[in-house]
Amino acid sequence: MRAAVLETHNAPLRLSTISTPEIGPREVLVRVRASGVNPLDTKIHAGAAPHARHPLPAILGIDLAGVVEQAGHEVKQFKPGDEVYGMAGGVGGIQGSLAEFAAVDADLLAVKPVNLSMREAAALPLVVITAWEGLIDRAALKAGHKALIHGGAGGVGHVAIQIARAFGAEVFATGSASQRAAIESLGAVFIDRDSSVEAYVAQHTRGRGFDVVYDTVGGKVLDASFEAVRRFGHVASALGWGTHALAPLSFRAATYSGVFTLLPLLSGEGRAHHGQIMMEATRLAEAGKLVPLLDSRRFTVENVDGAYALIRDRAAKGKLVVDV
Repeated sequence: MRAAVLETHNAPLRLSTISTPEIGPREVLVRVRASGVNPLDTKIHAGAAPHARHPLPAILGIDLAGVVEQAGHEVKQFKPGDEVYGMAGGVGGIQGSLAEFAAVDADLLAVKPVNLSMREAAALPLVVITAWEGLIDRAALKAGHKALIHGGAGGVGHVAIQIARAFGAEVFATGSASQRAAIESLGAVFIDRDSSVEAYVAQHTRGRGFDVVYDTVGGKVLDASFEAVRRFGHVASALGWGTHALAPLSFRAATYSGVFTLLPLLSGEGRAHHGQIMMEATRLAEAGKLVPLLDSRRFTVENVDGAYALIRDRAAKGKLVVDV
């Protein structure tokens, strides 16, 4: 099979012909149709993601959508011909999706939404799982909650808005002035990221704070989240690195959770839950409640470095997807 191989960090990916992987009893062989590109892929490419632990030479690509070619003898949920998607590899020494085929733990996959293209489906797994784990698994978001999403126009943020709205929350999202239209098109109330916490908490919650705050930005934004949450509320963050003062959180008797989406891939624990989240994503997508925002530019394994450059330069206008 053909694959884009990373031999040296920060070097161009080399298009190579390598052996098609063999599957284990609980794996499926997927003919990859599309590979989603995430900022984490570019960090792994640069050797700047030690938490991802992907030894070289490596095939990158965390997200995929494709067709099952073969199923291991213990796999019951999929058969050849099924269209599937999931967050399937590209870290921890597990082959990624920038290849014609991938051997994937069946627990990580779900049937692709019938109303989404392969490209649209490949854009969803990592961001859906990250959003779901923060909002639903950690913060227990419920109908009627006021939810604040920091970075609402980003990859995780735009999906988090849609999931929160699907659960019946009243959703607010921060972003730059240029992102206002995109955020409002998703059904969230726009908050300018340069406005003060005190101002938007007063305006939108009468000073009480938000029931759930999801930080997808990190740094000072996480500190702001501790100021924006209501008493007994919950803050979740997908970027909890750094040093932060917890007193504002403690004074509100609020709680905090970190989200580390890679853990099931790296540890082998909890993989079935990732598949379950993707099944929920399929349900939401087929109900018209979850749609990825895609950058219209097209890439293949021959020019995937161009997609990585757009992400590094923060020039992507939506999720980038590589046609395989």
